[in-house]
Amino acid sequence: MKTAITPTRSENFSEWYQNLIVAADLAENSPVRGCMTIKPYGWAIWELMRDEMDKRIKANGVLNANFPLLIPINFFNKEAEHVAGFAKEAAVVTHYRLKMIDGTLQPDPEAKLTEPYIIRPTSETIIGEAMSRWVQSYRDLPLKLNQWVNVMRWEMRPRLFLRTAEFNWQEGHNVFATHDEANEDARKMHKVYAEYMANVLAIPVIMGEKTEEERFAGADHTYTVEQIMQDGKALQAGTSHDLGQHFAKSFGIQYLGVNGKLEYGWTTSWGTSTRMMGGLFMTHSDDDGLVLPPMVAPYQIVIIPITRGENEKELNACANKLAEQLRTKGIRVLVDDTDARAPDKMWKWIKRGVPLRVEIGAKEMSDNTLTVTRRDLGKSSKATVAAEHFINDAKSMLDKIQHDMLVAVEKRNKTMITDVKDLRELESALKSGKIGFFRIKYDLTTNEEFDGLIEKYKISRRCLDDKDPSFVFVAKSY
Repeated sequence: MKTAITPTRSENFSEWYQNLIVAADLAENSPVRGCMTIKPYGWAIWELMRDEMDKRIKANGVLNANFPLLIPINFFNKEAEHVAGFAKEAAVVTHYRLKMIDGTLQPDPEAKLTEPYIIRPTSETIIGEAMSRWVQSYRDLPLKLNQWVNVMRWEMRPRLFLRTAEFNWQEGHNVFATHDEANEDARKMHKVYAEYMANVLAIPVIMGEKTEEERFAGADHTYTVEQIMQDGKALQAGTSHDLGQHFAKSFGIQYLGVNGKLEYGWTTSWGTSTRMMGGLFMTHSDDDGLVLPPMVAPYQIVIIPITRGENEKELNACANKLAEQLRTKGIRVLVDDTDARAPDKMWKWIKRGVPLRVEIGAKEMSDNTLTVTRRDLGKSSKATVAAEHFINDAKSMLDKIQHDMLVAVEKRNKTMITDVKDLRELESALKSGKIGFFRIKYDLTTNEEFDGLIEKYKISRRCLDDKDPSFVFVAKSY
């Protein structure tokens, strides 16, 4: 069967994904090595995702702020353990002026900075410095901050949305008076991320704590939400870290307690990024293009007038009237009244994943009906409905699509989680080409034999099982 995207997912998932991004007009590689340009349609998806996340962040009592892109290198030296994980990916600014030398612009040798700056890979250090000034008393606590910014990590093997040198994200940084408060909040944000991914992105996640080997550098605890892609690989979609007092002591985040004694604060950090977009696309899309949950679809409904020359004006007017009626119900609607051929219009919006596609031709206009197709179900869902009923039911139809997409992924994920009793059984499954997550006793993964499997099969410990931390999930990952 002919598909809009080739190769198909089953033929070459990685190449399918790259071609999906192009077909849906989401992003492209930029002239800057390892960076991407997010195109308008892709950015519109990110804005919707961002806004839904921002609501949840603010509901947790967090205030948005904005900190500098450039961080003095001495800040990183104060937290060497933390920085070690980013050092090999750090982009460094060493000069503040360009000069024409031998006919080309080059860094001016006389404008070398006395201290280099690091382009922000993450902001624990610079925000920690601000917290040390902003927190003086127990009355200043808790201090809960978030910022929506771009960061730079010199990624060696870039892939659009999944791994790029520059990417967009939110990073939250909180400080509390006690460890119990900090840990409780880190766990709370962990749950916020899981709820968001299920109810906004229609992606169920595996929740758990990172093992000691995999946790964030400088953290006492790292809590993660792991997604299972259609090819069975894991995608770390968000993390929340209990940082103990490591950063507080490094940056002097202290407060005068009720007892009059000077105490160190307890900090957390938590973040999600445009990597979630890659997860969204890989989770739901098919061989014809993007499939978007209504919550994050720039256009939830596209209306396509099927014109035949003489009735073009009348059909377009009918389509635009329908669109206005739907917009009054808070639905994002587009009328594609361009002069492109009807089949070309349909395929354009199929590839872009619009949840509901509505066709209006001469017959529909005459009968006061509409031809409606769900993107997630494809041709099998195509039906003729009364226009009046569609207007009344459109919102509930979109809600049902959102719900059904989540359920479909939940069912698929159940087939991709396998319990294994020992390393022999794990290797046998991997050797046979079985995909997905493998659940195994954690203590079986803390030896050289398991390290050998990591090297041989490119697997990793994703997280401890939230329901039983004596087990760990193992999988290949992005």
